[in-house]
Amino acid sequence: MNFLDLIWLIPLFPAAGFVINGLFGKRMPKTMVGVIACGLVFISFIFSAGAVYQLLQLDSAHRSHTVRLYEWINAGPAHTSEGPLANFRVDWGFLLDPLSSVMILVVTGIGFLIHIYSTGYMHEEDGYYRFFAYLNLFMFSMLTLVLGNNYVMMFVGWEGVGLCSYLLIGYYFHKKSAGDAAKKAFVVNRVGDWGFSIGIMMIFVTFGTIDFIQVGEKVREGVMAGAFHVGDPLFIGIALALFVGAAGKSAQIPLYVWLPDAMEGPTPVSALIHAATMVTAGVYMVARSNFIYQMAPQAMTVVAVIGAVTAFFAASIGLVQNDIKRVLAYSTVSQLGYMFLALGVGAFAAGIFHLMTHAFFKALLFLGSGSVIHAMHHEQDMRKMGALKNKIPVTFWTMFVGTLAIAGTPFLAGFFSKDEILWKAFSSNQGHVLLWLLGAAVAGMTAFYMFRLIFMTFFGQSRVDHHTEHHIHESPRSMTVPLIILAIGSVVAGYVGFPAWLGGNNAFEKFLDPVFEPLPIPHGPEAEYSHLAEAGMAAASVAIALIGFGLAYSKYCKRSWEEQREIGQYGSLYPVFLNKYYVDEGYDFLFVNQAKDAGTGLWKFDAVVVDGAVNGSAWTTVEGALGSGWWDRWVVDGIVKFIGGFIRTMSWPLRLIQTGYVQNYALVMILGLLIFIGYVLWGTS
Repeated sequence: MNFLDLIWLIPLFPAAGFVINGLFGKRMPKTMVGVIACGLVFISFIFSAGAVYQLLQLDSAHRSHTVRLYEWINAGPAHTSEGPLANFRVDWGFLLDPLSSVMILVVTGIGFLIHIYSTGYMHEEDGYYRFFAYLNLFMFSMLTLVLGNNYVMMFVGWEGVGLCSYLLIGYYFHKKSAGDAAKKAFVVNRVGDWGFSIGIMMIFVTFGTIDFIQVGEKVREGVMAGAFHVGDPLFIGIALALFVGAAGKSAQIPLYVWLPDAMEGPTPVSALIHAATMVTAGVYMVARSNFIYQMAPQAMTVVAVIGAVTAFFAASIGLVQNDIKRVLAYSTVSQLGYMFLALGVGAFAAGIFHLMTHAFFKALLFLGSGSVIHAMHHEQDMRKMGALKNKIPVTFWTMFVGTLAIAGTPFLAGFFSKDEILWKAFSSNQGHVLLWLLGAAVAGMTAFYMFRLIFMTFFGQSRVDHHTEHHIHESPRSMTVPLIILAIGSVVAGYVGFPAWLGGNNAFEKFLDPVFEPLPIPHGPEAEYSHLAEAGMAAASVAIALIGFGLAYSKYCKRSWEEQREIGQYGSLYPVFLNKYYVDEGYDFLFVNQAKDAGTGLWKFDAVVVDGAVNGSAWTTVEGALGSGWWDRWVVDGIVKFIGGFIRTMSWPLRLIQTGYVQNYALVMILGLLIFIGYVLWGTS
């Protein structure tokens, strides 16, 4: 079977699951709903694995396969910035290359495990079929996003995952907080989508096409012909517009505020959409547009700085959060910042490498937190946990592995990708020592808040409610088996990018080289460092992470958690971290309340001015009609009736004669004749 020619089926299988469960799921048993949803995603994974395997058989220079199904949009000719006309034509086509290969394996592989987990986690929930229909729709949209061969196809998937995010965050629609979080995510993402759409329009106007491969070729040809130059304002504008979209979808400053609130959705949603796949769409989009960013080093600096600052900012908030899912949410924002730091310093392969490893351990941590919540009867506050290690051992050990991985423990998945990013932040021409310092500080903070989560949840004295404590139990196998598989992935996934300084060959980076091929533009001299220097920097970051672990151990493991002691150790910074730097309050003041006030003002304008004009017009019409009626009744009708009465009065004598009866006329004639005869007879005498 030629899987390469069948890549268009990969997103189609989950779409079929959405249609079947959406239309008929309510009348089907839950087991059948789960089998359909999980089975079709698994088939997508099989087709994805088969297509990637066949792609690997090709020569590295030819690892790109496009399938065009049909012409989707043909809007006719349009002017480009250089003057000539270009036909705005969009194919419904799919592209499989090394970059999309990584993405489809992550989306379908981890997506399948999360679907399996969901069959256990969501089994007692109402709307079970609706949940899986939405989840399958998300898989279709995400796979369309990463497999589309042009920016409009990517945008279709982009909007689709945004819709699914809204639907799944608001899954518990009877909860006001869930509805508010869904609306917040939807509105904030619309800001980013505006930037993305502007970027797409600028790409077409500049290059006359929106096909990824064609745009890349036109950039390369323009550079070689001298038509394009590094740092052209046009490239900077396109890159920044695209990054606005990426910042919205991937929760970077200033558009990160929706992601922590998205934890109102079911935990499998948090794992699949808001940790492993959808939130990495912005990273994928920037990496896919690397030929644009290579031409705009100023924009790359913005990407790197925003990524590093976001990573530090979110990590500092995560230090004191008490909701187990919110700690992981801010961790996700922070790790996404790491990925953008990598992209901003030109380490595109390192950013995608961390995207892949992060998908394993962050999905594991979110699903593990869901297992804890399941055992605790939906309790998410870590202050009400403790001493759970022996009660839910599988959950503990798998989460412990995930924590070691995200903390950058040597020879686990997170270590290889995080170290690659920090090294590039230091050694790259686009890098800077300050970026490395921020990244290293984040490594220490990550180790601290993640082990704080582990120690508060599984160690120390039990703070569990007495009634709940007697019902704590390990999750069913449908939930624990995915945890075990993800834990294994969190250990071994990094070895595909085993670094050269440890004797490896950076196979993952070499696999992605055809996608991230440097443009023929002048580059500054690369500083040369020995493998020993890279090993030293890696050791420094590990040492910083160990400090974070040591602080967490001394404060939360050796001594049981106490709220007052924790407040005291941060001093005046505690309420700042706990309240997320009051950014939400600031946004409420600057934007939300202003929008509400503007809405209220428009409502008042509508009520007073518009409705006043309408009601005034209606009153004038009514009063005018009444006046017109009075005039018609008393003046016009009065004159008419007066004339009629006058004529009727004056015609009364005639009406006495003109009765209309023949006998009356005959009588009058006879009387007249008699009078005439009498007058003649008597008059002559």
